[in-house]
Amino acid sequence: MSDYQLIVVGGGPAGMAAALQAHEDGLRDILIIERDHDLGGILNQCIHNGFGLHHFKQELTGPEYAGRFISMLKDTSIKVLSNAMVLQITADHQVHTVSAEHGYQVLQGKAIVLAMGCRERTRGAIAIPGDRPAGVFTAGTAQRYLNMEGYMVGKRVLILGSGDIGLIMARRMTLEGAEVLACVELMPYSGGLKRNIVQCLEDFDIPLYLSHTITHIKAENGRVCQATVAQVDESRCPIPGTERIFECDTVLLSVGLIPENEISREAGICMDPRTGGAVVYENMETSLPGIFACGNVVHVHDLVDFVTAESQKAGSAGAAYVKNTAPSDGSTVTVHNGTGVSYTVPQKIRTGRIDKTVSIFFRVVRPCEQCHLTVSCGNEVLATFKRDRVAPGEMERLTLTKDVLEKSDGTITLSVTEVSQ
Repeated sequence: MSDYQLIVVGGGPAGMAAALQAHEDGLRDILIIERDHDLGGILNQCIHNGFGLHHFKQELTGPEYAGRFISMLKDTSIKVLSNAMVLQITADHQVHTVSAEHGYQVLQGKAIVLAMGCRERTRGAIAIPGDRPAGVFTAGTAQRYLNMEGYMVGKRVLILGSGDIGLIMARRMTLEGAEVLACVELMPYSGGLKRNIVQCLEDFDIPLYLSHTITHIKAENGRVCQATVAQVDESRCPIPGTERIFECDTVLLSVGLIPENEISREAGICMDPRTGGAVVYENMETSLPGIFACGNVVHVHDLVDFVTAESQKAGSAGAAYVKNTAPSDGSTVTVHNGTGVSYTVPQKIRTGRIDKTVSIFFRVVRPCEQCHLTVSCGNEVLATFKRDRVAPGEMERLTLTKDVLEKSDGTITLSVTEVSQ
């Protein structure tokens, strides 16, 4: 058994940022465990730009963003165990891992940061009827094949779902010479960032069909040859008579991301069914003391810059736990999602652990123009904020002062209300 002050599970942007921040805060015995050969995580296949505008004040590609952190790691004492799979973590901070080089190991940490990221929802999860041929990929799988391994996955492409990866792959496939026939979205609004809708669909004249879905996939000689698309009603059920046929050889799925939390659940960490991630406190600590979580393993982010900021918070909190310098808890406030809000992070706030303010991240359930964000305790409104526009595809952030939290009775509710024009 090897002992470390801090063990970070995952070597993507979240894990690297957490480890570097903990090192900056004084820890020297830190280990990052990464299941892939290289550090960087999903950034390595995201060769488009748009990264780093908040954190580095520069526009970078995904590999460039990851490369900045990998370079910073080289100047530290942080160790990296790559090509290793974490099998189990325990409440007493043991990490069970296996690798070809070292075999089965049990590592002991004084604190743990979970930064495993997320995975894509597959065809099986949404049960698209029809044949089961070659040519059906998740958008991220197609992105890795194209950008990292040099395989062109198709020539006539239909995309289901308008998440950011799907939108970006619509542009990427077009630039590589494929014909992207359409992007089909079940909901009456897109699930991606507005900038990606403009830059990846509108700039390339790729149609977006809202309130539509794929109802059947047909194969010929073992490969996709046709997909049937139909409009859906308010209950998201296909409307008979609205079907249209797309002749295609490839279907890409961009139908949602799921935080990777199997080992978190097995460890007994309290999970939030709204996010699919762990319930966390204001410093990203989970329900198990000394185990922290950050990045897409907690909730799915839009921008890696926000992942970095959140992960630095987790790394700093992990260092404070190891050094036993964390402040006292004070009272605990539980944050609930109210009307128009799908989830909030953090879910719990210890007032003694914050200085003056705390940020709450949340997503709304539908697009709203000219709306009010209301923070309430029972029937009492504690604070109100105005927003010109909110949308489900864009994560929102709200900053609350400590005195607002101290006015509550231990619970607050965040709601969104559209202002009547």
